[in-house]
Amino acid sequence: MHRFPWSRAAAVCVLSHPLVLWSVDSNSFIRHLPKAELHLHLEGTVTPETLVELSARHDSTPLHPAQAQALFQYTDFSGFLLAFKAITEQLRSADDYELVTWRMAQRLADQGVVHAEVYVSVGVVYYWRRCEFEPLFLGMERARLRAESELGLSILWIFDAVRHFGPREAARVFRKAAELRPQFPSVIGIGIGGDERRTGAEPFRNLYMEARDAGLRLTAHAGETIGPEGIWGALNIGAERLGHALSAIQDPELMGVLAERQVPLEICISSNLRTGCCLLPQEHPVRRYFDAGLMITLNSDDPALFLSNLEDEYRLAQESFGFTQEHLRELASNSIEASFLPPERKVEILRRLESLE
Repeated sequence: MHRFPWSRAAAVCVLSHPLVLWSVDSNSFIRHLPKAELHLHLEGTVTPETLVELSARHDSTPLHPAQAQALFQYTDFSGFLLAFKAITEQLRSADDYELVTWRMAQRLADQGVVHAEVYVSVGVVYYWRRCEFEPLFLGMERARLRAESELGLSILWIFDAVRHFGPREAARVFRKAAELRPQFPSVIGIGIGGDERRTGAEPFRNLYMEARDAGLRLTAHAGETIGPEGIWGALNIGAERLGHALSAIQDPELMGVLAERQVPLEICISSNLRTGCCLLPQEHPVRRYFDAGLMITLNSDDPALFLSNLEDEYRLAQESFGFTQEHLRELASNSIEASFLPPERKVEILRRLESLE
């Protein structure tokens, strides 16, 4: 088990000021790595400044900057979910979704990200907003096509259901993904997020089989706020890629299965620390997963809410967990291999990655 001489206060300091410790050479290497972001929530990319702008579009009494900043302050996972809800409430039109998608794309391209697979909380739109999602989706698509044309960045969409809203609501999300996919191949898969403490994966088994049969790829948040049973449950319903998988370290048998099957894990270090799912940096299992041969990828999850982006996650892995530049190259390669891109596109990016000095 790796130990690091950090206090909790030091951990907060590093996460709040992620650029203090890293050299220019390391920054340049990380920025130029062709890499993919596989666990990124569109709504979690909305900054306080953009939230103020959205509020000015819609509210008779718009949010002040200080009010917007206050929404991004929370102390636990439940508080994070409430902040996430407040953001989604300001996304009300296709133009709103186009704006936040384009700004997300610009920030990704600036970090050397060449591909992103982005979770969209369609379940929130249906359950809380009680409106149709397809008109909003067209705004996202406009920005996606612009990002591909102007930035060389490819984006695929994962329609995310909220597990604690139940299977009936999840069915609406997954079936909308299946309905849109023939016309919009960018709709690549489905997933379940939300609060694992309230609902496990098993109630969604039949819906996952239905989604698979419709040609959709299967992901699931698992083992973020509960023990290894959450990860076993996600595997048992057919999830191909797992978000967080923080508690796998507690179960040696599960670690062996994940290593043998090379199940891709979407690791989000800063997210786990900021939500309190992992209390101290030295307790995070990312390095132990890597050393055990698990297929891990680094991701930012909700960068605006967690004060981190994908570059920062690579730097954190290097400076706090001892990953070398060659290890980071391997993590970038994992992100491409674990993506849902077609094989020819993967080969193209991997060749670029191998040629990077």
